[in-house]
Amino acid sequence: MKKILAYPLSVIYYFVFGIVLVVFHPIQWVAFKLGGYKGHKITVDWLNFFVTGCLYILGTKISFNNPYKFPKNVPLIIVSNHQSMNDIPPYFWFLRKVHPKFVSKKELGKGIPSVSINLRQGGSCLIDRKDPKQALKAIINFGKYIEKNNYSAIIFPEGTRSRNGEPKRFSENGLKMLVRSAPSAYVVPITINNSWKFLKYGGFPMEIGVHLKFDVHEPVKADSMKFEQLFEKVVTEIKSKVVV
Repeated sequence: MKKILAYPLSVIYYFVFGIVLVVFHPIQWVAFKLGGYKGHKITVDWLNFFVTGCLYILGTKISFNNPYKFPKNVPLIIVSNHQSMNDIPPYFWFLRKVHPKFVSKKELGKGIPSVSINLRQGGSCLIDRKDPKQALKAIINFGKYIEKNNYSAIIFPEGTRSRNGEPKRFSENGLKMLVRSAPSAYVVPITINNSWKFLKYGGFPMEIGVHLKFDVHEPVKADSMKFEQLFEKVVTEIKSKVVV
């Protein structure tokens, strides 16, 4: 019965989701041209408010649990596991006060209404996974960018999303370059649970009644320990809260 109900709700979800992306695409462009970064940022916040809201059509419950206060006037490097594309809009919305930017594959920078223009104009880092030199240079420049502006970088060290919730191997290279390029940053581990369940049936229908959870761990000063210790601590904390 639940799966049967998922079909019409998924149709409604995809329809509304598509409308939101199409409507906000030109709005973003105009906001950036007229208001620069600040105007574009306001538009992106509202875009992700509505995109995140689309998940409620599916009967989704979203919990963003953060018992800690983020340090102010410093860059943040947010490290997280990755389970689906539905991880991203809630990050933009719930972390909007710390100006989140993503390390993303370059393919997402073209052809997707609202998403591509946001990644290109909003300060995110687009990397070519087939070109390690380009990726390395882009991440280094990205680290300097968040260091200069006290913005937040969000990186998924698994590289690709888990399709069953089980964390994949975390690669250290991207995080290492960010830490080196943003020496005053605090690293914030966050665990995501249940996002993979949206794609339980391959994307259509979408699973309904998912409880999407984000658990924030204590921020740690990036230069307070050797990188190897920092990396191990971050990975251990993220995985400790994963429920499969």
